[in-house]
Amino acid sequence: MTAAIKTIGIIGAGEVGGQLARAALTSGYGVVIANSRAPETLTDLIEDLGPGARAATASDAAAAGDIVIVAAPLSLTNTLPVDELAGKVVLDTNNYMAWRDGHFPMVDSGEKTEHELRQEHLPRSKVAKAFTHIQAPRLFLSASPPGTPRRHALSVSSDFPEAVEVVTRLYDEFGFDTVDNSPLRESWRSGPGQPAWNAHAHQTLAELAANLAAARRGIPRP
Repeated sequence: MTAAIKTIGIIGAGEVGGQLARAALTSGYGVVIANSRAPETLTDLIEDLGPGARAATASDAAAAGDIVIVAAPLSLTNTLPVDELAGKVVLDTNNYMAWRDGHFPMVDSGEKTEHELRQEHLPRSKVAKAFTHIQAPRLFLSASPPGTPRRHALSVSSDFPEAVEVVTRLYDEFGFDTVDNSPLRESWRSGPGQPAWNAHAHQTLAELAANLAAARRGIPRP
């Protein structure tokens, strides 16, 4: 069983980070959020999020979170606070986009996934790919209570069962069913251009499982 989670650290304060902060607050968690600049640049966002949220540096957000969400693109040079994230479940929301990130030869070749690279950057953390094939606004538009017919489903990939457990719990609290698409080397199956990605507007648990199974290597990414 996972330990109690009271505070979620979020590194990345763009649309994805902001919407995940709102979902976390709605579910009763405290939020400590950081961007790539400085806490004082997040004043408007914190006012919008309301009580329960505060701004911090990336290191402080990582240290404060019982779990941490990284809502920022991957770079080949690690920019994350490794020591503060050690021992923690880290949710990686990144999708590799060569037009934005530059080309990563090992990802282009299929040798590794972007989420395996994130795990290599954080060798003492438990990385899980999560929230990668849903558009940020749909975190609220597509959410529904457990047991809702044709409930929207999302996938998770990780090399650590306890990280899968954390993501499954969050998905359920945020309003989604879960398909376990572990380990991290399989995370490409929900990547850009794949059937699960293309069905991001809505797919049930059974539909998502089928879409993951139908994924094929070599599909061009947007």
